[in-house]
Amino acid sequence: MTLLQTALALASGGIVGFSLGLIGGGGSILAVPLLVYVVGVPNAHVAIGTSAVAVAANAAVSLFGHARTRTVKWPCALVFAVSGMIGAALGAQIGKAVDGARLLAAFGSLMIVIGLLLLRPRKSGADPNIKLSRGNMLGLMPWLVGIGLLVGLLSGFFGIGGGFLVVPGLIAATAMPLINAIGSSLVSVTAFGMTTAASYAVSGFVDWPLAGLFVAGGAAGGFFGMRLAHRLSHHKHALSRIFAAVVIAVGIYVVVRSVWL
Repeated sequence: MTLLQTALALASGGIVGFSLGLIGGGGSILAVPLLVYVVGVPNAHVAIGTSAVAVAANAAVSLFGHARTRTVKWPCALVFAVSGMIGAALGAQIGKAVDGARLLAAFGSLMIVIGLLLLRPRKSGADPNIKLSRGNMLGLMPWLVGIGLLVGLLSGFFGIGGGFLVVPGLIAATAMPLINAIGSSLVSVTAFGMTTAASYAVSGFVDWPLAGLFVAGGAAGGFFGMRLAHRLSHHKHALSRIFAAVVIAVGIYVVVRSVWL
């Protein structure tokens, strides 16, 4: 790697880590395009595998910070994560069999759809004391397991952490507040990333030195993102809308590059 590529990898990792710490998502949904179009990774599968390693590590760092501030709903988060890991393992196997150019085109299309969904007004949860217990298990478990499997499948197929899908999924299933959904989603993002990374690593689709640079940059970005998330908790909807616009723009760029170039 050149000095310029090293600097770009660190900066890109910082962006990914900041996004994970701030809103619990956006890690791989930004990491793959950054690796391919900014750092210059020529192989889409290597970009996905490398991003999965970096995002899993960066999400774990952000998760530690959120856990210290007690915003993680552990029982709900763990059920969702375990279900998602099963889906992620299956999705990763399917994704590796798909042509790289088509995979990037589908990835960009998913970014556009997710960005549009993020623009929709979303209510914060109304029950900050929600927790998974024997009394509400029959009501919560089907939602947590079902949505977890689906999000995990998409995560493994596209090599994304799935935070943008996990956050609204947790809110819909449990009615937890947005800040709790952000913290809890990082359990799934870490688990999904580790599952996808393991699958791609076995197939030789991970650039470990590059992943290390992403993790280093992401650790710093995640720290600042987490602090800002707590300071601007009352402005999360505005931040989500701004970020949605960025996701849509990047998604369009990825689709255009993969289809016409």
